[in-house]
Amino acid sequence: MGERQEIFSGTEPVRERHKIDRARLEDWMRANIDGFRGSLDLAQFKGGQSNPTYRIEAGGTRYVVRRKPPGQLLPSAHAVDREYRVLSALQGTGVPVPRTYALCTDESVLGTWFYVMECVEGRVFWEPHLPDLSRRERFAIYDSMCEVLAKLHSLDYKKLGLADFGRPGNYFARQISRWSKQYYASTEAPLAHMDALAEWLPRTIPPGDDTSIIHGDFKLDNTIVHPTEPRIVAVLDWEISTLGHPLGDFTYLCMPWCELGSFRSLDVAALGLPTRAELTAAYCRRVGRAGIESPAWYEAFHLFRSACILQGILGRVRDGTASSEHATELANGIGPLAAAAWGIAKSLGA
Repeated sequence: MGERQEIFSGTEPVRERHKIDRARLEDWMRANIDGFRGSLDLAQFKGGQSNPTYRIEAGGTRYVVRRKPPGQLLPSAHAVDREYRVLSALQGTGVPVPRTYALCTDESVLGTWFYVMECVEGRVFWEPHLPDLSRRERFAIYDSMCEVLAKLHSLDYKKLGLADFGRPGNYFARQISRWSKQYYASTEAPLAHMDALAEWLPRTIPPGDDTSIIHGDFKLDNTIVHPTEPRIVAVLDWEISTLGHPLGDFTYLCMPWCELGSFRSLDVAALGLPTRAELTAAYCRRVGRAGIESPAWYEAFHLFRSACILQGILGRVRDGTASSEHATELANGIGPLAAAAWGIAKSLGA
């Protein structure tokens, strides 16, 4: 078992800062969830969710409770109500998501908003190259992820009641503007490469302005794989889902294959993993797209976005609202991301 797999898999006793009133939760679930019975047993999932997530066992049934963390939060962060809304809208669409039971916006129950959903049984993999599986299983799991993403992007969001779930159009321009603002608000010494990228990226957005429901963080460890079969049975962590350009999702899925990605030093063919070209062809076939123009631009965009996110965390460390435990590691990661993104921009004629 790999280190990440060992660190993030399974449950643990509820962390001190995330403790909740078990009796109040039990009373609320009994009043709001059909068929709820018995006294509940409570544990916390170890995985890296920004929203504390608990496994509930009661009366022979398992549930998952996902709540906003306690404390002062950014207004749009940790949007469990948005997660609940999109999960509910996706029921029966062919996109595998847990069944939703109830949303609570009464902070007197647990101190913050929360929702309850089905506990989908299966496996969560934290090592992208799937070291403990066979070649056939590795290929099948990534192909299943590709199929799920294509289904999501092919849905009619208006018919699902999600026409106001985001702002259609200009997705990448809005994303670049948003992340640039976060970057400059979080640093007093901007890197020259980041300055150059903030100017180059919005000028060179590839043509096409499609809109679909997008997950926003679609990667292996945000899925549940069937207990024994190599297929996705649930997609989790819809916190930043919205309406946006589907290629934002798909090209993010491709990042392990890119210059700084986790597959860069691996022989993907020998491992049975699909190549980036195979994954792209499978996705395009499923959504009826002729191809992806300028895939390198999207890679530069995601590297830039990652650098902005790291700088934002550093800014919160500076302001005393985030742990400084990994601050040096984060700071050391920004330069290589910016340099790699600018290297791509130069190769595209910047």
